[in-house]
Amino acid sequence: MTDAYIYDALRTPRGKGHKDGALHELSALRLSAQTLNALKERNNLSGHAVEDVIWGNVTQVGEQGGCLARSAVLASDLDQSIPGLAINRFCASGLEAVNLAANQVRGGAGNGYIAGGVEMMGRVPMGSDGAAIAVDPSLAMETYFVPQGISADLIATQYGFSRNDADALAVESQRRAKAAWEDHRFDKSVMTVRDQNGLTILDRDEYMRPETNMQSLGALKPSFKDMGEAMPGFDKVALMRYPHLQRIDHIHHAGNSSGIVDGAAALLIGNKAFGQEHGLNPRARIRATAKIGTDPTIMLTGPVPVTEKILKDAGMNIGDIDLFEVNEAFASVVLRFMQAFDVDHDKVNV
Repeated sequence: MTDAYIYDALRTPRGKGHKDGALHELSALRLSAQTLNALKERNNLSGHAVEDVIWGNVTQVGEQGGCLARSAVLASDLDQSIPGLAINRFCASGLEAVNLAANQVRGGAGNGYIAGGVEMMGRVPMGSDGAAIAVDPSLAMETYFVPQGISADLIATQYGFSRNDADALAVESQRRAKAAWEDHRFDKSVMTVRDQNGLTILDRDEYMRPETNMQSLGALKPSFKDMGEAMPGFDKVALMRYPHLQRIDHIHHAGNSSGIVDGAAALLIGNKAFGQEHGLNPRARIRATAKIGTDPTIMLTGPVPVTEKILKDAGMNIGDIDLFEVNEAFASVVLRFMQAFDVDHDKVNV
């Protein structure tokens, strides 16, 4: 099987996903096209250099609907002969776009791909596309559906994480983000977003809270307590699936949960021949990919079994990995990952 390499990677700064966010004036189409152009220009690629553009996007409705990937290609400086594929694997959509592109390269279906994704949560609200698991009563009842915030609190209760644990993780995450910017670690990976006149809209992550501390987080109210304990009473649904728990401890709030943001990212992926043809040096090799489904009630524990699966497939063990990147959807997700594998926080989301 052919090796797949990452030749380049860039992202926009993360904008606040609200009407007052810096990126709100741009549509997902325009932000995607600008990201594709930045990757193309930085690597001196011709308009027809890649086989396909695979683009992850969760809320595929309205201005993010109708195969946004193809629309972004047509709005960019890529040749119109380049197709586009929009995919939705919920929060893993962008990652799955990269995995799919890598596996296409490894399987010999083209030398080079652009893969990434976009989400403009301030313009296309989360949940505006509907979802059978949430709105179809027959499936919702059968699967004991609850919102992700309830799932995050369920993980904390099931595995013994306190609010103090979650808040400490959040404070450290904000500290690391600030340090990364101050140390210029994002200089190569973060692009400047401009308006149609070429003026800078955003060149630094807008969604950061470097002043965050344990005291400020302690003043925040749990975000999911009311929907869990009062109407519509999702705690009872979750406890039907996990009857050994007496109650659910609601430890998550706005400060230790993922934010509502706007942004896009793109990677240039190809085989060895692609790099040689375009004078590029690989930054990393994609050794293996994996995917998995989990219990839809607790749902957010997926990073643990999928890590076990990919390590087994690759013939590796947890000690072979130097650094881990785990989605900070909620603090309990990362805490559970570190607990399951006995991994020190110094190696996770550095």
